Amino acid sequence: MIRKLKSGDYRLYSRKKDPRSGKRRNLGTFSTRAAAERHERAVQFFKRRG
Repeated sequence: MIRKLKSGDYRLYSRKKDPRSGKRRNLGTFSTRAAAERHERAVQFFKRRG
């Protein structure tokens, strides 16, 4: 999940909420949406890699 911050940057959050905190885990902050989308694809790749 990518959200735009007030600063203009984009932050990648995990899709599921963390059961302990009830919030989504921060997976990185990027200056462009395209960079955040690239990183999201990389995260999904390594999650499924096994």
